Amino acid sequence: MKRRQAIKSTAYGSAYALFFAQLVACKSNRESVESIVKEEILKRKVMLPENTPYTMDFLQGNVGFFTERGGTIGWMIEDGHTAIVDTQFPDQSHHLLDQLNSMQDGHIDLLINTHHHGDHTAGNIVYKNLTDRIVAHENSKTNQLANAKKNGNEDKQLYPNELFKDIWTTKVGSETITLDYFGAAHTDGDAITHFENANVVHMGDLIFNRRFPYIDMSAGASISNWINVLDKVLNKFDVKTKFIFGHSDNGFDVTGGKEDIKAFQNYLSRLLIFGEQSIKSGITLDELRMSTTEIPGAPEWKGKGIERSLEAVYTELG
Repeated sequence: MKRRQAIKSTAYGSAYALFFAQLVACKSNRESVESIVKEEILKRKVMLPENTPYTMDFLQGNVGFFTERGGTIGWMIEDGHTAIVDTQFPDQSHHLLDQLNSMQDGHIDLLINTHHHGDHTAGNIVYKNLTDRIVAHENSKTNQLANAKKNGNEDKQLYPNELFKDIWTTKVGSETITLDYFGAAHTDGDAITHFENANVVHMGDLIFNRRFPYIDMSAGASISNWINVLDKVLNKFDVKTKFIFGHSDNGFDVTGGKEDIKAFQNYLSRLLIFGEQSIKSGITLDELRMSTTEIPGAPEWKGKGIERSLEAVYTELG
C-alpha cells in the first residue's frame, strides 16, 4: 500500500469502521451513531515526518491548521477537494502541500488570502499552476499590488483573481465557505473565513493571541473599528466555533475560542484608553516608548513589539 493511501486509511478507516459496526448494533439510534462517528473523526491526527520544522493538525471536522514561519495557514480536505487559507512563504507552502498530498490526491479548489501582508501571501506563487481560484477582499489586492510595486518584487506575486466587498460564499465539496468583511481593523482588507459545516473560522491577523499586534496604519488600519469588528465576530459565531489566529506569542496557541477574542479586544480597548490618557497628559511618543513595557489593564501582552502599538495609537489619535 502506498504511503498516502496508508495515511488516508489511518485517518478515515477507524471512523467509518466504527460507523458501520455501530450502525448494525444501533439501527434505531441514528443520531447516537452519527455523533460517535463525528467524535471519532475529530480525533484524527496528521502523521508528520520526524523532526519537521512545522506544526500541522486537524482542528475540527475536515479543517486544520499549519504553522511554521509567518501567519497561520488554514486548510480543508475532503474526498479529493482542498481549500487553503493563506500561504506564508514559498518554502512553507511547499511543506504544506507535501503533507496534504500525502493524505490525499486532489485538486486545490480554492486559495483564500485573509489580507495582503507578505507572511500571508508570499507563498501564493507556489500555487500558480495548482489552482484557478484565489479569493481576497478588494482592498487586499489593492494593497498587495502597491506593496509589490514599492518593494520591487512584482514578479514574485500571485494576485487574487476573485474579489469581494462585503460577503462571499462558495462550496468546496460538501463544505460551505463564507468570507465576511466587517470593516477596517488590522488593515482595510481583512477577510474572515468561515468553514460552516466544520464551524471553524480563520481570523487572519484580526487576532494576535497574547502577542503585541502589528497595526498597519499605512494600509488603512483602525484600532477603534477593530474593536467593533471583533464585536461582530463574537455576535455572529457560537460557543462551539473554533478559531484559527494569525499569530500567537510563545507558549500560546494559534487556535482558540471566544475568550481569546475577548482578551485581545480588551487589549485594543485598553490601548486606546492608554493612548488618549497619554496624549492628554502631554507625554510624547518618544517618552512613551522609553517608559512603557505593558498596556495597563492588559497584562497578558508582554515581551517585544509594544512600540508598534504605541506608534499606531498615537497615529490614530493624532
